[in-house]
Parts: sequence; structure tokens; C-alpha cells
Amino acid sequence: MKIKKGDNVRVISGANLGKEGKVLKVFPKTDRVIVEGVNIIKKHAKPTQTNPDGGILEYEAPIHASNVMFLEKKVGPTRVGYKTVTETVKKQEVEKKVRYSKKSNQVIE
Repeated sequence: MKIKKGDNVRVISGANLGKEGKVLKVFPKTDRVIVEGVNIIKKHAKPTQTNPDGGILEYEAPIHASNVMFLEKKVGPTRVGYKTVTETVKKQEVEKKVRYSKKSNQVIE
């Protein structure tokens, strides 16, 4: 899965088309993500000890990861890929797998 927690994404398909937000949670087994401020649903809750008033609660529901696209600050929406980079650590060359933006060819931190 190429989308990770903390990434900024834009919705590219569905009812929330064009909305942008930060990824709050990722579910890799089901390929779903929760994006801040996107896909808000309402749930009716009975009064409980923790919520004595009950009422209608609003929260973000998960959407499929294929419906969002990584959003880079300078370039805009871009695809994400993986590549191996060799680094020298303590006089030894170490290969690391890193994510990079395909549009700007920059490594994503």
C-alpha cells in the first residue's frame, strides 16, 4: 500500500471528489484509509454513561485507497513509487527501500 498515515491526499473518485485532507488511519488488509474531513457520516447514539446526552455523532468513515492520490506540496497530485537507494553508514554500503514521487523524482520522507 503506497498511502501511509500522515500523508496529504486528494480524493479522485466518488462523492467526495476533489476534497483534500490528511490520512489519519490506514487499514492495509482491506485497502482502506480514513482521511480527515472526508466521507463524514452520521451515527445515532443512545444515551450511555460515557455520553449521557446521546444524539447524532459525526465522524470520518474509511474510503478505498484507490480513490485517493498522494498530494505533494510543490508539485500537486502525483503517483508514488518505490526504489532502492544505497547509503554509506559506518563505512558500509546499505540499501534502503524508499518511497518517491514519480512526478518530481524526489524521495518522500
